Amino acid sequence: MIRIMDFAELTPEEIFARTEPTFNVSDAVTAIIDDVRANGDEAIVRYAAKFDGIDPDGFSLELSDEEKAAAIAKLAETDPGFMDILRKAAKNIALFHTKQVRSSFIINEKSGVVMGQKVVPLERAGLYVPGGTAAYPSTVLMDSIPALIAGCKEIIMVTPPDPDGTINPAIVGAAVAAQEISAAPGKVRIFKTGGAQAIAALAYGTESIPKVDKIVGPGNAYVAEAKRQVYGKVAIDMIAGPSEILVVSDGKSDPAIVAADMLSQAEHDKNASAVLVTDSSELAYAVQAEIEKQLATLEREPIARPSIENNGKIIIAADIDQAIDISNEIAPEHLELCVDSPFDILDKVRHAGSIFMGRNCPEALGDYFAGPNHTLPTSGTARFSSPLSVDDFVKKMQYTYYTGEALAEVADDIAAFARKEGLTGHARSVLSRKK
Repeated sequence: MIRIMDFAELTPEEIFARTEPTFNVSDAVTAIIDDVRANGDEAIVRYAAKFDGIDPDGFSLELSDEEKAAAIAKLAETDPGFMDILRKAAKNIALFHTKQVRSSFIINEKSGVVMGQKVVPLERAGLYVPGGTAAYPSTVLMDSIPALIAGCKEIIMVTPPDPDGTINPAIVGAAVAAQEISAAPGKVRIFKTGGAQAIAALAYGTESIPKVDKIVGPGNAYVAEAKRQVYGKVAIDMIAGPSEILVVSDGKSDPAIVAADMLSQAEHDKNASAVLVTDSSELAYAVQAEIEKQLATLEREPIARPSIENNGKIIIAADIDQAIDISNEIAPEHLELCVDSPFDILDKVRHAGSIFMGRNCPEALGDYFAGPNHTLPTSGTARFSSPLSVDDFVKKMQYTYYTGEALAEVADDIAAFARKEGLTGHARSVLSRKK
């Protein structure tokens, strides 16, 4: 059963306490990365046979156009209408992320001086998408659409194949919908590999899989550790921890709805964290009872129950202002403000990945459909990190131009600055141009 705590009686350790994975996969991941670097495609196919059960004879790493068309046809047959849902979600996501596009700028306020910043898309982005029973087409939309809008020429998507060598049709459908809706010239290429070996292939390249500039997307402990180890060779989005939700609510919320929202994250992972902070003890105990009631019929109860019992908590605060203060200390991945006038308290929120406003805005809306990104900072990193965005797929270059006359005006000042730091060569470099 989820714990109920009075904030006035809590220590910081109790507020932040949670169960984290303890197993170490570092050495195993290092061995896999070294193997892929040394053996390329052969290693990738070997791991696909070992972990995914494919027949290596005749196995092609890249999903062909024919295979893509077959996957779309199968999706239409097995789940009619889902492709339309993917397109609707993709449209919302594209609308939101188009507003994030940054422009280059030029400053020319003084005669003979030009300064500017040039915004350039990454040429190639790598996208990891979990497969098998944890296939997330939403991840494809959320991670590929910002990259396409940013102007990346290629999205290299990796995802584990099924034993017959195919890719989950919903994953393929999401990739197609993303490319359609973004109206961008970039191309999404799909490769049949997962795990740490896929991250190694993206970082270093193989005969078939191009190396990328940045890797984004969620994965298991092996994927997270592989991203950690290749960081520096390539950029990464983040080292994502278990999913989190924090609900701030007054006493007017329906306890069944609050409980359902908390369980929506608890079902992700046994290490996920679901927290309610409320100024109503009546709501606290009603939500506690509802969580137990709903767990009994939840399909993923074996996952959700350990999450609730080990990491879940209900904190009773003195008032909603204190509840917001508690939320800011925790800096949750997802924050729901279940109050009548959420915009009145929005300015008080300083640390959260994504904020869901009011009683009719469940976190699941953001996972799939609304438009803001669902790739978010976890484990308190929302204190200094941001959701995935178009900015993650561009880099910025700056440039400077001075005429001889403009440089001569400031040469003595620059030389004096350089000498102050003991760098006389810098001073000489500037003064040698002064006529």
